[in-house]
Amino acid sequence: MAAPPSAGGDPITSKRQLVEWLEAGQKPKSAWRVGTEHEKFVFRIADRRRAPYEGPDGIGALLTQIADRFGWRKIEENGNVIALSRDDCSITLEPGGQFELSGAPLETLHQTCREANEHLEEARAVCADLGLGMLGVGFDPEWRQDEMPWMPKGRYKVMRRYMPKVGGRGLDMMTRTCTIQSNLDFGDEADMVEKFRISLALQPLATALFANSPFVEGMPTGRVSERSYVWTDTDPDRCGMLDFVFEDGFGFERYCDYLLDVPMYFAYRDGKYVDVAGESFRDFMAGKLPQLPGELPHMGDWADHVTTSFPEVRLKRFLEMRGADGGPWSSICALSAFWVGLLYDDAAQKAAWSLVKDWTQADRAKLRDDAPIVGLKAEVAGRTLQDVAKDAIRIARDGLVARARLDSAGDNEAGFLTPLEAVAASGVTPADEKLALFNGPWGRDIRPIYKAFAY
Repeated sequence: MAAPPSAGGDPITSKRQLVEWLEAGQKPKSAWRVGTEHEKFVFRIADRRRAPYEGPDGIGALLTQIADRFGWRKIEENGNVIALSRDDCSITLEPGGQFELSGAPLETLHQTCREANEHLEEARAVCADLGLGMLGVGFDPEWRQDEMPWMPKGRYKVMRRYMPKVGGRGLDMMTRTCTIQSNLDFGDEADMVEKFRISLALQPLATALFANSPFVEGMPTGRVSERSYVWTDTDPDRCGMLDFVFEDGFGFERYCDYLLDVPMYFAYRDGKYVDVAGESFRDFMAGKLPQLPGELPHMGDWADHVTTSFPEVRLKRFLEMRGADGGPWSSICALSAFWVGLLYDDAAQKAAWSLVKDWTQADRAKLRDDAPIVGLKAEVAGRTLQDVAKDAIRIARDGLVARARLDSAGDNEAGFLTPLEAVAASGVTPADEKLALFNGPWGRDIRPIYKAFAY
Protein backbone atom coordinates (compact mmCIF):
# COMPACT_ATOMS: atom_id res chain seq x y z
CA MET A 1 0.00 0.00 0.00
CA ALA A 2 2.86 2.36 0.71
CA ALA A 3 5.04 1.89 -2.37
CA PRO A 4 6.00 4.96 -4.39
CA PRO A 5 3.63 5.68 -7.29
CA SER A 6 4.26 4.23 -10.72
CA ALA A 7 2.49 6.63 -13.09
CA GLY A 8 3.49 6.36 -16.73
CA GLY A 9 3.67 3.56 -19.26
CA ASP A 10 1.55 2.86 -22.31
CA PRO A 11 -1.92 4.42 -22.57
CA ILE A 12 -4.79 2.05 -21.86
CA THR A 13 -7.12 1.59 -24.78
CA SER A 14 -8.78 -1.75 -23.92
CA LYS A 15 -9.54 -4.04 -21.00
CA ARG A 16 -7.37 -6.67 -22.67
CA GLN A 17 -4.28 -4.69 -21.67
CA LEU A 18 -5.34 -4.93 -18.04
CA VAL A 19 -5.77 -8.68 -18.28
CA GLU A 20 -2.39 -9.04 -19.96
CA TRP A 21 -0.81 -7.03 -17.13
CA LEU A 22 -1.96 -9.70 -14.67
CA GLU A 23 -1.09 -12.55 -17.03
CA ALA A 24 2.50 -11.30 -17.12
CA GLY A 25 2.86 -12.70 -13.61
CA GLN A 26 2.77 -16.31 -14.89
CA LYS A 27 6.13 -18.01 -14.28
CA PRO A 28 7.64 -21.48 -14.63
CA LYS A 29 8.04 -23.24 -11.31
CA SER A 30 11.81 -22.78 -11.46
CA ALA A 31 11.25 -19.01 -11.27
CA TRP A 32 8.86 -19.03 -8.30
CA ARG A 33 10.02 -16.90 -5.42
CA VAL A 34 8.73 -15.78 -2.02
CA GLY A 35 8.53 -12.17 -0.91
CA THR A 36 7.88 -11.28 2.71
CA GLU A 37 6.65 -7.96 4.08
CA HIS A 38 6.56 -7.07 7.75
CA GLU A 39 5.44 -3.98 9.60
CA LYS A 40 6.46 -2.76 13.05
CA PHE A 41 5.21 -0.01 15.34
CA VAL A 42 8.01 2.46 16.14
CA PHE A 43 7.67 4.04 19.57
CA ARG A 44 9.67 6.42 21.74
CA ILE A 45 11.15 4.49 24.67
CA ALA A 46 10.84 7.48 27.00
CA ASP A 47 7.04 7.70 26.85
CA ARG A 48 5.94 4.73 24.66
CA ARG A 49 4.25 7.10 22.22
CA ARG A 50 4.37 6.39 18.52
CA ALA A 51 7.16 8.23 16.74
CA PRO A 52 6.04 11.12 14.52
CA TYR A 53 7.70 11.80 11.19
CA GLU A 54 9.32 15.04 12.28
CA GLY A 55 12.06 15.71 14.80
CA PRO A 56 15.45 14.32 15.77
CA ASP A 57 13.89 11.06 16.99
CA GLY A 58 11.23 10.85 14.27
CA ILE A 59 10.58 8.45 11.44
CA GLY A 60 12.25 10.79 8.96
CA ALA A 61 15.44 10.71 11.02
CA LEU A 62 15.23 6.93 11.31
CA LEU A 63 14.98 6.53 7.53
CA THR A 64 17.79 9.00 6.88
CA GLN A 65 20.20 7.37 9.31
CA ILE A 66 19.49 3.85 8.05
CA ALA A 67 20.17 5.06 4.52
CA ASP A 68 23.39 6.85 5.47
CA ARG A 69 24.78 4.04 7.62
CA PHE A 70 23.77 0.99 5.62
CA GLY A 71 23.79 2.02 1.97
CA TRP A 72 20.09 2.40 1.17
CA ARG A 73 18.91 4.79 -1.55
CA LYS A 74 16.56 7.51 -0.34
CA ILE A 75 13.23 8.07 -2.08
CA GLU A 76 11.69 11.48 -1.48
CA GLU A 77 8.31 13.12 -1.89
CA ASN A 78 8.08 16.90 -1.58
CA GLY A 79 11.48 16.98 0.09
CA ASN A 80 10.65 14.29 2.66
CA VAL A 81 12.34 10.89 2.71
CA ILE A 82 9.39 8.51 2.55
CA ALA A 83 11.04 5.22 1.47
CA LEU A 84 14.40 3.49 0.99
CA SER A 85 15.58 1.04 -1.66
CA ARG A 86 18.40 -1.52 -1.81
CA ASP A 87 18.94 -4.82 -3.62
CA ASP A 88 15.30 -5.39 -4.69
CA CYS A 89 14.13 -4.54 -1.14
CA SER A 90 12.36 -1.42 0.00
CA ILE A 91 11.61 0.14 3.37
CA THR A 92 8.31 2.00 3.28
CA LEU A 93 5.94 3.75 5.66
CA GLU A 94 2.33 3.02 6.40
CA PRO A 95 0.14 6.05 7.21
CA GLY A 96 0.78 6.09 10.96
CA GLY A 97 4.50 5.55 10.61
CA GLN A 98 4.39 1.75 10.73
CA PHE A 99 7.85 0.77 9.51
CA GLU A 100 7.77 -1.88 6.77
CA LEU A 101 10.33 -3.98 4.99
CA SER A 102 9.09 -5.14 1.60
CA GLY A 103 11.51 -7.96 1.03
CA ALA A 104 13.12 -9.07 -2.20
CA PRO A 105 11.70 -12.05 -4.12
CA LEU A 106 13.91 -14.86 -2.83
CA GLU A 107 14.36 -18.53 -3.67
CA THR A 108 14.32 -20.01 -0.15
CA LEU A 109 12.97 -19.34 3.30
CA HIS A 110 16.51 -19.47 4.63
CA GLN A 111 17.25 -16.38 2.55
CA THR A 112 14.02 -14.73 3.69
CA CYS A 113 14.94 -15.13 7.34
CA ARG A 114 18.47 -13.83 6.80
CA GLU A 115 16.96 -10.81 5.07
CA ALA A 116 14.56 -10.18 7.97
CA ASN A 117 17.35 -10.55 10.51
CA GLU A 118 19.64 -8.13 8.67
CA HIS A 119 16.86 -5.56 8.41
CA LEU A 120 15.98 -5.80 12.10
CA GLU A 121 19.63 -5.54 13.14
CA GLU A 122 20.07 -2.38 11.08
CA ALA A 123 16.82 -0.84 12.31
CA ARG A 124 17.56 -1.73 15.94
CA ALA A 125 21.01 -0.16 15.73
CA VAL A 126 19.62 3.17 14.56
CA CYS A 127 16.61 3.01 16.89
CA ALA A 128 18.96 2.56 19.84
CA ASP A 129 20.77 5.77 18.94
CA LEU A 130 17.49 7.66 18.59
CA GLY A 131 15.82 6.37 21.74
CA LEU A 132 13.26 4.38 19.74
CA GLY A 133 11.88 0.87 19.99
CA MET A 134 9.93 -1.39 17.64
CA LEU A 135 6.92 -3.44 18.71
CA GLY A 136 5.64 -6.51 16.88
CA VAL A 137 1.88 -6.76 17.40
CA GLY A 138 -1.17 -6.44 15.14
CA PHE A 139 -2.87 -3.38 16.64
CA ASP A 140 -1.54 -0.46 18.67
CA PRO A 141 -2.10 -1.65 22.25
CA GLU A 142 -2.37 1.67 24.03
CA TRP A 143 -2.94 4.88 22.10
CA ARG A 144 -6.14 6.39 20.71
CA GLN A 145 -6.70 6.99 17.02
CA ASP A 146 -6.58 10.77 17.50
CA GLU A 147 -3.11 10.38 19.05
CA MET A 148 -1.65 8.74 15.96
CA PRO A 149 1.01 10.51 13.86
CA TRP A 150 0.49 10.85 10.10
CA MET A 151 3.21 10.44 7.51
CA PRO A 152 3.71 13.23 4.90
CA LYS A 153 2.54 11.33 1.83
CA GLY A 154 0.03 12.67 -0.68
CA ARG A 155 -1.57 9.28 -1.12
CA TYR A 156 -2.48 9.15 2.54
CA LYS A 157 -4.08 12.59 2.50
CA VAL A 158 -6.52 11.33 -0.12
CA MET A 159 -7.29 8.15 1.81
CA ARG A 160 -7.62 9.99 5.12
CA ARG A 161 -10.33 12.22 3.67
CA TYR A 162 -12.19 9.39 1.94
CA MET A 163 -12.06 6.53 4.45
CA PRO A 164 -14.61 7.89 6.98
CA LYS A 165 -17.17 8.14 4.18
CA VAL A 166 -17.22 4.40 3.52
CA GLY A 167 -16.51 2.69 6.86
CA GLY A 168 -16.12 3.21 10.57
CA ARG A 169 -12.60 1.80 11.05
CA GLY A 170 -10.67 2.99 8.00
CA LEU A 171 -8.50 5.44 9.92
CA ASP A 172 -7.75 2.75 12.49
CA MET A 173 -6.71 0.44 9.66
CA MET A 174 -4.39 3.11 8.31
CA THR A 175 -2.68 4.13 11.54
CA ARG A 176 -3.18 1.49 14.24
CA THR A 177 -2.62 -1.88 12.49
CA CYS A 178 0.45 -3.90 11.59
CA THR A 179 0.67 -7.05 9.48
CA ILE A 180 3.03 -9.65 8.08
CA GLN A 181 2.44 -10.62 4.46
CA SER A 182 3.75 -13.31 2.12
CA ASN A 183 3.80 -12.92 -1.67
CA LEU A 184 3.81 -16.02 -3.85
CA ASP A 185 3.98 -16.79 -7.57
CA PHE A 186 1.81 -18.96 -9.82
CA GLY A 187 2.45 -20.98 -12.97
CA ASP A 188 -0.53 -20.27 -15.19
CA GLU A 189 -4.14 -19.17 -14.89
CA ALA A 190 -5.39 -22.52 -13.60
CA ASP A 191 -2.64 -22.60 -10.99
CA MET A 192 -3.42 -19.03 -9.95
CA VAL A 193 -7.10 -19.90 -9.52
CA GLU A 194 -6.43 -22.93 -7.32
CA LYS A 195 -3.84 -21.11 -5.22
CA PHE A 196 -6.22 -18.16 -4.84
CA ARG A 197 -9.06 -20.41 -3.69
CA ILE A 198 -6.93 -22.37 -1.20
CA SER A 199 -5.33 -19.30 0.32
CA LEU A 200 -8.57 -17.34 0.49
CA ALA A 201 -10.37 -20.19 2.24
CA LEU A 202 -7.48 -20.61 4.70
CA GLN A 203 -6.82 -16.93 5.35
CA PRO A 204 -8.95 -17.00 8.54
CA LEU A 205 -6.73 -19.84 9.71
CA ALA A 206 -3.71 -17.58 9.29
CA THR A 207 -5.60 -14.88 11.21
CA ALA A 208 -6.14 -17.32 14.09
CA LEU A 209 -2.64 -18.83 14.14
CA PHE A 210 -1.00 -15.40 14.09
CA ALA A 211 -3.62 -13.60 16.22
CA ASN A 212 -1.65 -11.00 18.13
CA SER A 213 -3.83 -7.97 18.81
CA PRO A 214 -6.21 -8.47 21.75
CA PHE A 215 -5.88 -4.94 23.18
CA VAL A 216 -7.23 -1.50 22.29
CA GLU A 217 -6.35 1.56 24.39
CA GLY A 218 -4.84 -0.54 27.13
CA MET A 219 -7.67 -3.02 27.64
CA PRO A 220 -8.73 -6.40 26.20
CA THR A 221 -11.39 -6.21 23.51
CA GLY A 222 -12.75 -9.75 23.71
CA ARG A 223 -11.20 -10.40 20.29
CA VAL A 224 -7.86 -12.06 19.54
CA SER A 225 -7.19 -10.07 16.36
CA GLU A 226 -8.39 -6.49 16.44
CA ARG A 227 -6.40 -5.89 13.25
CA SER A 228 -8.44 -8.45 11.34
CA TYR A 229 -11.70 -7.23 12.88
CA VAL A 230 -10.97 -3.66 11.74
CA TRP A 231 -11.01 -4.78 8.11
CA THR A 232 -14.68 -5.80 8.43
CA ASP A 233 -15.63 -2.12 8.81
CA THR A 234 -13.11 -0.38 6.54
CA ASP A 235 -14.56 -0.26 3.02
CA PRO A 236 -16.92 -2.92 1.62
CA ASP A 237 -16.05 -1.92 -1.96
CA ARG A 238 -12.44 -3.06 -1.64
CA CYS A 239 -12.21 -5.56 1.26
CA GLY A 240 -13.47 -9.03 2.05
CA MET A 241 -13.41 -12.68 1.01
CA LEU A 242 -14.24 -12.28 -2.72
CA ASP A 243 -16.86 -15.00 -3.14
CA PHE A 244 -16.60 -14.74 -6.94
CA VAL A 245 -13.15 -16.35 -6.79
CA PHE A 246 -14.90 -19.67 -6.13
CA GLU A 247 -17.33 -19.33 -9.05
CA ASP A 248 -16.97 -21.27 -12.29
CA GLY A 249 -15.07 -19.32 -14.90
CA PHE A 250 -13.00 -17.27 -12.48
CA GLY A 251 -9.68 -16.10 -13.90
CA PHE A 252 -7.62 -13.05 -14.72
CA GLU A 253 -10.41 -11.31 -16.63
CA ARG A 254 -12.94 -11.75 -13.86
CA TYR A 255 -10.49 -10.28 -11.36
CA CYS A 256 -9.99 -7.30 -13.68
CA ASP A 257 -13.75 -6.78 -13.72
CA TYR A 258 -13.69 -6.70 -9.91
CA LEU A 259 -10.86 -4.16 -9.88
CA LEU A 260 -12.67 -1.96 -12.36
CA ASP A 261 -15.58 -1.84 -9.94
CA VAL A 262 -13.33 -0.78 -7.04
CA PRO A 263 -13.59 3.02 -6.69
CA MET A 264 -10.41 4.95 -7.34
CA TYR A 265 -8.38 6.88 -4.75
CA PHE A 266 -6.00 8.99 -6.83
CA ALA A 267 -4.16 9.57 -10.08
CA TYR A 268 -0.51 10.59 -9.97
CA ARG A 269 0.37 13.48 -12.27
CA ASP A 270 3.41 15.78 -12.43
CA GLY A 271 4.68 14.62 -9.06
CA LYS A 272 1.35 15.17 -7.29
CA TYR A 273 -1.61 13.08 -6.24
CA VAL A 274 -4.87 14.13 -7.88
CA ASP A 275 -7.75 13.29 -5.54
CA VAL A 276 -10.27 11.25 -7.53
CA ALA A 277 -11.55 9.21 -4.57
CA GLY A 278 -14.82 7.47 -5.37
CA GLU A 279 -14.50 7.86 -9.13
CA SER A 280 -14.64 4.99 -11.64
CA PHE A 281 -11.60 3.60 -13.44
CA ARG A 282 -14.01 2.64 -16.23
CA ASP A 283 -14.81 6.33 -16.65
CA PHE A 284 -11.08 7.08 -16.63
CA MET A 285 -10.63 4.61 -19.51
CA ALA A 286 -13.38 6.44 -21.40
CA GLY A 287 -11.72 9.83 -20.85
CA LYS A 288 -14.57 10.88 -18.55
CA LEU A 289 -12.78 11.35 -15.24
CA PRO A 290 -14.12 14.73 -14.01
CA GLN A 291 -10.79 15.76 -12.48
CA LEU A 292 -8.82 14.87 -15.64
CA PRO A 293 -11.30 15.48 -18.48
CA GLY A 294 -10.36 13.86 -21.78
CA GLU A 295 -7.27 12.18 -20.32
CA LEU A 296 -6.78 8.43 -20.58
CA PRO A 297 -5.01 6.31 -17.96
CA HIS A 298 -1.61 4.72 -18.49
CA MET A 299 -0.50 1.30 -17.30
CA GLY A 300 1.16 2.94 -14.31
CA ASP A 301 -2.28 4.17 -13.25
CA TRP A 302 -3.55 0.61 -13.43
CA ALA A 303 -0.59 -0.72 -11.42
CA ASP A 304 -1.36 1.87 -8.73
CA HIS A 305 -5.09 1.14 -8.79
CA VAL A 306 -4.46 -2.59 -8.25
CA THR A 307 -2.82 -1.70 -4.91
CA THR A 308 -5.93 0.11 -3.66
CA SER A 309 -8.03 -3.02 -3.18
CA PHE A 310 -7.59 -4.76 0.16
CA PRO A 311 -9.18 -8.24 0.08
CA GLU A 312 -7.93 -11.03 2.32
CA VAL A 313 -5.87 -12.30 -0.62
CA ARG A 314 -4.87 -9.84 -3.32
CA LEU A 315 -3.86 -10.64 -6.88
CA LYS A 316 -1.24 -8.47 -8.54
CA ARG A 317 1.39 -10.22 -10.63
CA PHE A 318 1.62 -12.55 -7.66
CA LEU A 319 -0.69 -13.50 -4.81
CA GLU A 320 -0.49 -11.61 -1.50
CA MET A 321 -1.45 -13.39 1.72
CA ARG A 322 -2.89 -10.65 3.94
CA GLY A 323 -4.51 -12.35 6.96
CA ALA A 324 -1.79 -12.32 9.64
CA ASP A 325 -1.13 -9.92 12.49
CA GLY A 326 2.29 -8.39 13.00
CA GLY A 327 4.50 -10.37 15.33
CA PRO A 328 8.03 -11.37 16.34
CA TRP A 329 10.89 -12.49 14.10
CA SER A 330 9.73 -16.12 14.24
CA SER A 331 6.31 -15.10 12.89
CA ILE A 332 7.89 -13.48 9.85
CA CYS A 333 9.57 -16.71 8.86
CA ALA A 334 6.67 -18.94 9.92
CA LEU A 335 4.09 -17.16 7.77
CA SER A 336 6.05 -17.56 4.57
CA ALA A 337 6.90 -21.15 5.53
CA PHE A 338 3.20 -21.92 5.98
CA TRP A 339 2.17 -20.63 2.57
CA VAL A 340 5.21 -21.87 0.65
CA GLY A 341 4.74 -25.31 2.16
CA LEU A 342 1.09 -25.42 1.11
CA LEU A 343 1.40 -23.90 -2.34
CA TYR A 344 4.84 -24.57 -3.82
CA ASP A 345 4.72 -28.39 -3.87
CA ASP A 346 2.24 -30.13 -6.16
CA ALA A 347 1.21 -32.85 -3.71
CA ALA A 348 0.85 -30.36 -0.86
CA GLN A 349 -1.24 -28.02 -2.97
CA LYS A 350 -3.53 -30.90 -3.94
CA ALA A 351 -3.89 -31.89 -0.28
CA ALA A 352 -4.57 -28.29 0.73
CA TRP A 353 -7.33 -28.02 -1.87
CA SER A 354 -8.87 -31.25 -0.57
CA LEU A 355 -8.90 -29.71 2.89
CA VAL A 356 -11.09 -26.75 1.85
CA LYS A 357 -12.84 -27.64 -1.39
CA ASP A 358 -16.09 -28.74 0.23
CA TRP A 359 -16.49 -25.62 2.36
CA THR A 360 -19.49 -23.57 1.31
CA GLN A 361 -19.68 -19.83 0.89
CA ALA A 362 -21.54 -19.70 4.20
CA ASP A 363 -18.77 -21.75 5.86
CA ARG A 364 -16.09 -19.38 4.62
CA ALA A 365 -18.04 -16.26 5.58
CA LYS A 366 -18.73 -17.49 9.11
CA LEU A 367 -15.12 -18.50 9.56
CA ARG A 368 -13.98 -15.04 8.47
CA ASP A 369 -16.36 -13.49 11.01
CA ASP A 370 -15.41 -15.79 13.87
CA ALA A 371 -11.62 -16.12 13.54
CA PRO A 372 -10.76 -12.56 14.68
CA ILE A 373 -12.92 -13.03 17.76
CA VAL A 374 -12.31 -16.59 19.02
CA GLY A 375 -9.28 -17.61 16.96
CA LEU A 376 -8.61 -21.35 16.85
CA LYS A 377 -11.85 -22.05 18.74
CA ALA A 378 -13.81 -21.12 15.61
CA GLU A 379 -15.52 -23.96 13.78
CA VAL A 380 -15.89 -24.78 10.11
CA ALA A 381 -17.72 -27.69 8.49
CA GLY A 382 -18.07 -29.47 11.84
CA ARG A 383 -14.42 -29.11 12.89
CA THR A 384 -12.58 -26.70 15.12
CA LEU A 385 -10.12 -24.39 13.43
CA GLN A 386 -7.47 -25.85 15.75
CA ASP A 387 -7.98 -29.26 14.14
CA VAL A 388 -7.85 -27.73 10.68
CA ALA A 389 -4.63 -25.99 11.69
CA LYS A 390 -2.98 -29.28 12.61
CA ASP A 391 -3.85 -30.73 9.21
CA ALA A 392 -2.78 -27.66 7.28
CA ILE A 393 0.55 -27.37 9.08
CA ARG A 394 1.25 -31.06 8.52
CA ILE A 395 0.59 -30.56 4.80
CA ALA A 396 2.84 -27.51 4.79
CA ARG A 397 5.62 -29.44 6.53
CA ASP A 398 5.38 -32.24 3.96
CA GLY A 399 5.52 -29.64 1.20
CA LEU A 400 8.65 -28.00 2.61
CA VAL A 401 10.37 -31.35 3.09
CA ALA A 402 9.55 -32.26 -0.52
CA ARG A 403 10.91 -28.91 -1.72
CA ALA A 404 14.24 -29.87 -0.17
CA ARG A 405 15.70 -26.37 -0.08
CA LEU A 406 18.66 -26.85 2.27
CA ASP A 407 20.80 -24.38 4.16
CA SER A 408 24.55 -24.67 4.71
CA ALA A 409 23.95 -27.04 7.63
CA GLY A 410 21.84 -29.35 5.47
CA ASP A 411 18.51 -28.43 7.09
CA ASN A 412 15.36 -28.01 5.03
CA GLU A 413 12.82 -25.23 5.51
CA ALA A 414 10.33 -27.17 7.65
CA GLY A 415 11.87 -25.97 10.92
CA PHE A 416 10.39 -22.54 10.37
CA LEU A 417 6.96 -24.07 11.05
CA THR A 418 7.89 -25.01 14.63
CA PRO A 419 6.20 -21.96 16.26
CA LEU A 420 2.97 -22.72 14.41
CA GLU A 421 3.06 -26.38 15.38
CA ALA A 422 3.28 -25.31 19.02
CA VAL A 423 0.30 -22.96 18.62
CA ALA A 424 -1.78 -25.63 16.88
CA ALA A 425 -0.94 -28.28 19.46
CA SER A 426 -1.72 -26.09 22.47
CA GLY A 427 -4.43 -23.86 21.04
CA VAL A 428 -2.62 -20.92 22.68
CA THR A 429 -2.13 -18.08 20.20
CA PRO A 430 0.17 -15.08 20.68
CA ALA A 431 -2.93 -13.11 21.71
CA ASP A 432 -3.78 -15.69 24.38
CA GLU A 433 -0.22 -15.50 25.68
CA LYS A 434 -0.43 -11.73 26.04
CA LEU A 435 -3.84 -11.86 27.69
CA ALA A 436 -2.50 -14.32 30.29
CA LEU A 437 0.38 -11.95 31.04
CA PHE A 438 -1.95 -8.96 31.20
CA ASN A 439 -4.33 -10.66 33.62
CA GLY A 440 -1.46 -12.17 35.64
CA PRO A 441 2.10 -10.85 36.04
CA TRP A 442 1.40 -7.49 34.39
CA GLY A 443 -1.41 -6.68 36.82
CA ARG A 444 -3.71 -5.52 34.01
CA ASP A 445 -1.16 -2.88 32.97
CA ILE A 446 -0.39 -2.71 29.25
CA ARG A 447 2.96 -0.96 29.62
CA PRO A 448 5.12 -4.09 30.05
CA ILE A 449 4.27 -5.14 26.48
CA TYR A 450 6.78 -2.61 25.16
CA LYS A 451 9.69 -4.44 26.80
CA ALA A 452 8.43 -8.00 26.63
CA PHE A 453 7.61 -7.96 22.91
CA ALA A 454 9.91 -5.33 21.42
CA TYR A 455 12.18 -6.38 18.57
